[in-house]
Amino acid sequence: STKQRKACFPLFLCSLNRNFVPLKAVIMVHLNQQEARERYGTSDGIGFILWVTNEYLDAIGGSLTAENMEMLSAEQHSLLCYRYVLDEVMEGGFIQLILNGYAPYVLEGPFPMVVKKEWGSVVGQEKVMKDFSKLLYEAKKEYHKHQEELSKDMSDEDFMALYEQLEELNELGDDFLDEHQEEVTPAVAKMIVENMDKYM
Repeated sequence: STKQRKACFPLFLCSLNRNFVPLKAVIMVHLNQQEARERYGTSDGIGFILWVTNEYLDAIGGSLTAENMEMLSAEQHSLLCYRYVLDEVMEGGFIQLILNGYAPYVLEGPFPMVVKKEWGSVVGQEKVMKDFSKLLYEAKKEYHKHQEELSKDMSDEDFMALYEQLEELNELGDDFLDEHQEEVTPAVAKMIVENMDKYM
């Protein structure tokens, strides 16, 4: 697929609600659980996760803002992070995810720790999630290492050149596709459907 730069994700979201703890204790965005079970039975893991998170985004007005961020629970935020990993990393690697502004939300927030500490035990896939969390931390480390290059204004040609210049970061995106996605995605989809009260 073609790598592309999109409208930049709001960077301020990282500093808001850094621990994914909503101000309201109840889930405000609810999904139809019967429909979710049917979708799970007829979709692949990616399709199911995209459907669930599309419902989140539709319910809060299309995108995260300072005003609507508290409408999602901690679990819903973590799932939305994984959706952005699927959207961005599968298309253009971690370089695209970072340049499109998702690093503060996905890499700087609690998501890598949630994957390591919570997702593995919930789905009984501790090693799979621990390895995925390690990949996220490595991407975060490379992001910090090259933050100056990644934050400057650049042309499309400069953007494409980063894939050769930042070889280690580029390879981490390949690693997600080759070594992690096929195990993590179905485990996450199963986690959602087995814990509907937390995710919908």
